[in-house]
Amino acid sequence: MASAAPRSGAWLWFLVAGALLTQTALNLVRPVTTYKLLSLDADAVTVGLVTAAYAVLPLVTAMWLGRMTDRVRELRTMVVAGALLLALGALALSAAPGAALVAAASALLGMGHLVFTIAGQAAVARFSPEDQLDKGFGWFTAAFSAGQLLGPLLAALLLGSGHDVDSPERVADITLALWAGAALSLLVVPVMLVRARTSRSGRDRTDDDVVDAARRAHPATGELEAVAEPRASMLRILRVPGVPSHMLAALSLLAMLDILTAFLPLVGERAGVSPAWVGVLLAVRGGASIVSRVLLPWLARRLSRRTLLLISLYGAGLALVLPPLVITVPWLAALCLFVGGFCLGLGQPLTMTLISTAVPASWRGSALAVRLVGNRVGQVAMPLLAGLVAAPLGPAGAIWFTCAVLLASGLEKTVRRA
Repeated sequence: MASAAPRSGAWLWFLVAGALLTQTALNLVRPVTTYKLLSLDADAVTVGLVTAAYAVLPLVTAMWLGRMTDRVRELRTMVVAGALLLALGALALSAAPGAALVAAASALLGMGHLVFTIAGQAAVARFSPEDQLDKGFGWFTAAFSAGQLLGPLLAALLLGSGHDVDSPERVADITLALWAGAALSLLVVPVMLVRARTSRSGRDRTDDDVVDAARRAHPATGELEAVAEPRASMLRILRVPGVPSHMLAALSLLAMLDILTAFLPLVGERAGVSPAWVGVLLAVRGGASIVSRVLLPWLARRLSRRTLLLISLYGAGLALVLPPLVITVPWLAALCLFVGGFCLGLGQPLTMTLISTAVPASWRGSALAVRLVGNRVGQVAMPLLAGLVAAPLGPAGAIWFTCAVLLASGLEKTVRRA
């Protein structure tokens, strides 16, 4: 990726293809993980704990990885490493005999997702011109949404609608689905090793530009001289106006994706809805997010980023209250998930752009890493809290709790007016 010219656009499409494969794999594996836990007689609290374990390793490594992306010249290597870790996590899940090892394998899966995501986000922030950031992040996250559509559909196809949760047939289907997820992740390696045949001189913003970002022209001589810009740190980034608010929005939006993926299968199981139908519902949510992210550049020309983010937070928070209540009414549940998915899809690329443009250019990789740290805090805390809420209220309570967090984030932005 370091050698590809941004003006050619090839680097972005290779990255989007890799994102599509990894996210299809991830969103195939994660709902299947819930069914694996059910086959091991796990309850809602255990599902919440395992979902939180997915974010533990990323939580403690995200900032370090973000700083690394600010320094390294070759981001492609990190992208490939993330895909390999995803494959290893899926294989470990297939072999795990108990909930504790499922949690450990889920943590490895989360680490692979972090490495891929943080390298991909850094590439978009590094190589995209300022006025093309919404487009770059929009296409990158659209690939994530496409994976969130295709992954659950593959899970639905592989698990089908029959068999008890702990039957040998269901267990065999679960193992096959996890192997399929590993295979999809491994396909990223040949995709990302394809190098675009473009010239180094045509780049808009090179790795050298990132290293030398803190340079400016001397007012008298016109020669470049170093600027004493402070080193990026989590505290300095969090002090930038607006960044904590954007992080809260990103955290709540991502938490809803995780909670839906982990707890909607539980809601469906209790309501007598087959895994195949649950997979279709999750795919509808993913498909709606693809639509919103493809439309994002068009929408951003007509509405401010703040307005779009408020639509995302309030719209998703209100629409996703309903699916647990109407999951046995297929068309109505699908409609609610489409509206909620459309709103969810808007928010993540917007928070990436808002945080990237709020900090100095040389801090962008680190700032996006801080955003991911916040996301991982949410991915640890929210499933634990949601699992506790689900204990007395049932799995639907976990989804309703996360809807309340989305609405609270929207209210915070409304009060701040920034």
